[in-house]
Amino acid sequence: MRGRTWVLAALFLAPAVMPAGQAPIVVDYPLNGSIFPPEFPPPTFAWRDTTSGATTWAIDIAFAGGAAPMHFKAPGGRWRIGPIDPRAVGPTNQPPKLTPEQAAARTWTPDAAAWSTIKKNSVGAAATLTITGYRDAAMTQAASSGKLNIATSADPVGAPIFYRDVPLMPSETEKGVVKPLASNAIPLIAWRLRDVSKPESRVLMTGIHSCANCHSVSRDGRTMGMDLDGPRNDKGLYALFPIERRAAIRDDNVIAWSTFRGKLGGKLRVGFMSQVSPEGQYVVTTINDPGPPASDYAHRKNPVDLVSNYYVANFKDYRFLQVFYPTRGVLAWYSKASGRLEPLPGADDPRYVHTNAVWSPDGKYLVFARAAARDAYPAGSRIAERANDPNETQIRYDLYRIPFNNGRGGAAEPIPGASANGMSNSFPKVSPDGKWIVFVKAANGQLMRPDSKLYIAPAEGGQARLMKCNTPLMNSWHSFSPNGRWLVFSSKSRSPYTQMFLTHIDENGDDSPAILIENSTASNRAVNIPEFVNVAPDAFEAIDAPVTDYYRMIDEAEANLEKRQFGAAVREFERAVAVNPNEAVVRNSLGLALARAGRRDDAMEQFRKAIALTPDYPEPYSNLATAFAGAGNLPAAVDNYEKALKLDATYPEAQAGLGTLYISMDRLPAAIEHLEQAVKYKGDDARSRANLALALARNWRAKDAVPHAEQAVKLSKGQDPDMLDLLGSLYAETSRFPDAAATERKLLALVEKKGDPRMIAAVRAKIALYEAGRVE
Repeated sequence: MRGRTWVLAALFLAPAVMPAGQAPIVVDYPLNGSIFPPEFPPPTFAWRDTTSGATTWAIDIAFAGGAAPMHFKAPGGRWRIGPIDPRAVGPTNQPPKLTPEQAAARTWTPDAAAWSTIKKNSVGAAATLTITGYRDAAMTQAASSGKLNIATSADPVGAPIFYRDVPLMPSETEKGVVKPLASNAIPLIAWRLRDVSKPESRVLMTGIHSCANCHSVSRDGRTMGMDLDGPRNDKGLYALFPIERRAAIRDDNVIAWSTFRGKLGGKLRVGFMSQVSPEGQYVVTTINDPGPPASDYAHRKNPVDLVSNYYVANFKDYRFLQVFYPTRGVLAWYSKASGRLEPLPGADDPRYVHTNAVWSPDGKYLVFARAAARDAYPAGSRIAERANDPNETQIRYDLYRIPFNNGRGGAAEPIPGASANGMSNSFPKVSPDGKWIVFVKAANGQLMRPDSKLYIAPAEGGQARLMKCNTPLMNSWHSFSPNGRWLVFSSKSRSPYTQMFLTHIDENGDDSPAILIENSTASNRAVNIPEFVNVAPDAFEAIDAPVTDYYRMIDEAEANLEKRQFGAAVREFERAVAVNPNEAVVRNSLGLALARAGRRDDAMEQFRKAIALTPDYPEPYSNLATAFAGAGNLPAAVDNYEKALKLDATYPEAQAGLGTLYISMDRLPAAIEHLEQAVKYKGDDARSRANLALALARNWRAKDAVPHAEQAVKLSKGQDPDMLDLLGSLYAETSRFPDAAATERKLLALVEKKGDPRMIAAVRAKIALYEAGRVE
């Protein structure tokens, strides 16, 4: 084995000799020295001819083992962009484009029979490919040439790759708040399985209404773990389920981190980058103490445990749309048998952040990243606007090793070569034979950094070597094959839409240039979190996720609310409440749907139940107040609005509701005070602006009212008749008669579409009055 490896290396290093008078051909893919798995399908070769005169190319292959050479004629088709998923096209991304090098490239893909022969004859000895460009179809006038060596390994990949297939569609859901993916696009995420012997991948799961990520697999291929986000994207659930031909994530497979409490009694909310142990009995994860007990609403309103412990920046640039890493946290381990979550002694020092923990193949120790703990967003820090922005919170991790010792832990020791090197070292993976650690180095943070590179070091520590497989842009999310001879990883070297690559690693830890796993997804979608699964490819066909039906019901109900299909919204919310009757937010949403469907009493019952479940949740108080106002019970309405504002004085809907109610009660100074607060906290609400203008006008402050009425018309895009009429009246009150007449003409255009003769006549009369410089 060692001799064969040395021979291949020697052949790969042999210099290519260019025939005299011929221009060079640059082979872009595969790179010289690439090694292919024996089961790999035909790749697409790509080269650039430095002469413009070549029109036809010859591919000649010679085998060092003495097999008969092969000859092919190649027309040299152009590089093609693969299929596009139209669902993943949006205003915040761009379709994939060819780079100048790709646009200039010529390509050739051998047929299956030819590739099979090439692989057979290049096992243990390199094949030399010579590409010659000819000026004529008869191939008598050679113009250019280039060479490369490739080989086929005797080591099969031997296992399929499970990965997440995602659209890159950053979304600014509200001003200044960017999300990597809008909520309504989450069902577009797919989870695929790739048998590298096949030309395409197949979908195991898609269409779920909860974001699932950061999966890991036990070494025996029997258990998978996966983070599941709740309806508020809170990473509060973890699925631990058996891998079967048709696997399923059911309620009894889900761990709610909120069932565990921190030292101060508060519910845990996040388990970060969790990893399943080799035999599937344990999960190691990063947790943070959430502090004193608080309600779910209070945590959502002021998520101190998240904001101070995790640096997250989302960008509008789809190419690198997110950066995230913890700045505080300790390691904890969950036992499937006992159902307990315990801190790991030796990795529980709050002075440090401990993260990215992975298991050794025998489960006896863990390797993790550690750094001095710090605030995720230090006071006075500026917001980063792009990946590797100097304004990112700076943190550099070192890799440590700690014994698991059946949960008793021990002393954590830095790993030489992967610590104290001036870089951030993260995302370690231990080879199945326990000899090597492959990890990521970057200038800051962890994982998917533009400058991230893969390094390999002895598991016990030693010199870390930059791997040959690294591409020019982002190298991360790697995983060893069960036999330890192949490493899969993600990179953006060929496209902003992340792709999946393989490299061969021999017993000496030497790796080969990366080869692309083609057709992993549509060309405008990204591959991430590739993970080998130690099963036969046909033993894992689908994942059903009935546990996520709850979130689908909520999403569909909210979509129906937006479409004003109130009956359908009520039915979906009622189904969700039947599944989980103790979720105050969903109870409140059901109440809103019932109110809009005209079922006021039923709505009030749901608001009361939401309040009983979470007494410090202001929204149901405000909604109950609105219902009381509609029923004519003004004192009860005022009381509940005031309760909502006592809980959250910045809640604009309660401020606006109480202010509007005070107008009807002729308490104009109080109305103005509350409506001004509503506008302060939600200045883009046209109705609050209009009501504030109305209150000011009735309080003899027409001049102060005008700017608010103008803003109301602008926000409603001039399509609200009441707001136009209010603005016209205010212009007239302030002697701006030309503006008043012009505004009423806009109103006339609206009412003429409705065809109401009385309204048309009334507006025309106002126009005449204002044109005459008179007020009603």
